[in-house]
Amino acid sequence: MAGRRAALKAVDWAAFAERVPPNQRAMFNALKTRNDALTTRLAALPEKPPAIDWAFYKANVAKAGMVDEFQKKFSALKVPEPVDTQTAKIDAQEKEAAKSTAEYIQASKARIAHYEQQLQKLKTMIPFEQMTFEDLSEAFPETKVDKEKYPYWPHKPIADL
Repeated sequence: MAGRRAALKAVDWAAFAERVPPNQRAMFNALKTRNDALTTRLAALPEKPPAIDWAFYKANVAKAGMVDEFQKKFSALKVPEPVDTQTAKIDAQEKEAAKSTAEYIQASKARIAHYEQQLQKLKTMIPFEQMTFEDLSEAFPETKVDKEKYPYWPHKPIADL
């Protein structure tokens, strides 16, 4: 048991608690309580199961050969440990998540640089109170009125309104 206990990964509950949203705090506390209870039960178990006293049973069981048969079957019994098939998948998902996170961070940095340029442009332009229509059209080309193409007010296609 100690070998298996050492192989278990320890959970950093403090770091885990920081990432739990307030609306899921009750579920987190229930999970931690259940984990603590199971960990306590596991720690209470002996490292090796107690040995069976076969001589005692041979002396006290009336049917001859029954204890020998049980002893033979018991010593032949091998409980297979489950094969870990999920760790590789989880590691692959973690690598994919790290890759997509890095891509998102790069895209976010590019957006931040673009927004900082726009902010700098807005900070350096003429205040709206002092702008003329020509200044507005120059600062924001999408607001430019095209009187040649659309001579009647609102100087835009009706579908764009």
